[in-house]
Amino acid sequence: MSSQPIKPRRVAVIGGGITGLAAAHRLRELVPGLDVVLLEASDRVGGLLQTVRRDGYLIERTADNFITSVPWAVDLCRRIGFFDQLIPTNEHHRHAFVVHRGRLAKVPRGFSLMSPSRLWPVVTTRILSPLGKARLLAERFVPRRREQGDESVASFARRRLGREAFERLVQPLVAGIYTADPEKLSIQATLPRFVETEERFGSLIRGRHQTTDDSTLGPAQSGPRYNLFMAPREGMGSLVDAICATLPHDCIRLHTRVERIERASAGWKLTFGSAVPGGAYGVECDAVVMALSAARSSQLLAGLDGELAADLARIPSAGTTIISAAYRRSQIGHAMDGFGFVVPAVENRRILAGSFSSVKFPGRAPADGALVRVFVGGACQAEIAELPDDSLSTLVRDELRQLLDIAGEPLFLDIARWPSSMPQYHLGHGELVDRIEQRAAAIDGFALCGNAFRGVGIPNCIHSGELAAERILRAGESNNLARSGGKPIPNT
Repeated sequence: MSSQPIKPRRVAVIGGGITGLAAAHRLRELVPGLDVVLLEASDRVGGLLQTVRRDGYLIERTADNFITSVPWAVDLCRRIGFFDQLIPTNEHHRHAFVVHRGRLAKVPRGFSLMSPSRLWPVVTTRILSPLGKARLLAERFVPRRREQGDESVASFARRRLGREAFERLVQPLVAGIYTADPEKLSIQATLPRFVETEERFGSLIRGRHQTTDDSTLGPAQSGPRYNLFMAPREGMGSLVDAICATLPHDCIRLHTRVERIERASAGWKLTFGSAVPGGAYGVECDAVVMALSAARSSQLLAGLDGELAADLARIPSAGTTIISAAYRRSQIGHAMDGFGFVVPAVENRRILAGSFSSVKFPGRAPADGALVRVFVGGACQAEIAELPDDSLSTLVRDELRQLLDIAGEPLFLDIARWPSSMPQYHLGHGELVDRIEQRAAAIDGFALCGNAFRGVGIPNCIHSGELAAERILRAGESNNLARSGGKPIPNT
């Protein structure tokens, strides 16, 4: 950077979800004097992250935690002074259930998405038949894949673990994360560590035994590695508020929908769909960070780069609806001694999964209450997510009554609809994203970010937004975009 002070310039961040907030914060963190304006079309920031309170229940309307095996969310929390607000999952019930013939059965201890670290729980589980167990345990003798190129999650899992293990364990666990069709889902784009394990060790079981410290699983853990998850004590909404508190009071503009983006003499001109508070119909800026869905980004970029817009449009998405059901604990016959359950497609039920929110984290329900979140829809049951509220309410009550032995009606239901909210990482996704990133990088003063590219979790979204901010600042160093005295801009 120049040793002379440089007048701060303006960067616009389009989209006020967690990705856009992370980008805006990173811009100001690295260059405190930078003029950053965050443009959000709706009446609030946070995007899919939304926490509501009702009658003593804390309800997360989408994600309720984030993983710490990647550092980006935890690092951000530390940097904004929020780390002391994070709490771990309940250490006494760190395991998951899977629906098996209409009843909840524990996922074998140590089974994580696609591989077991312990063999005896596989031998004793009632989820698999004797033949299914034998086929799974024979995974160590399955040869490496010889073909090159991408492979679907379904193909990979059946090839290595057998059809039954895929249908009864892998498919529902993966669907609980991606709400996707595993026949189309790219293993390289979603779960590359399993591909790497096969390549390195020739076997998922052999690789897991050589690389996993089983003590990290806890005495009764199964399913996801729940010891690696944390959540804000007061809900995800409090994290959104904490990031907003680091930004200037006039940085965030709500009810501001960008309808057109075009080059201007000094950089960029963004045109709004209608006048915003103050009577403005647009804004000019030196650089743009676009933190929107792939579909919305495609619409805005159509007039700027047709090929980039077309590639963005090739990333499909699926919707989901989340229904939070509040009960008195005495109404539920099941012990609820776990964090929730997933539902295999072969069970032919109308829900994807259920999460025991009041068991996973403290403070989610009154002492005598229980809160269960139910997920419906996804790529394979899209029509269910679109049912009217009364039909969804009846469906969820019936499903929970059967699975959890519930007597009576819920105290209330909260229905949160998220259409087209989950990008689908289909076969070839990695190559598609490589092409998108190359074309976006060729546009001066512009960066793309979001959950459509290299990870759907909260840490990945934060990382994507921060990387976009850093790219903008590195490119702007030679264009008087940054000022002297700021923090070094990482070359990541």
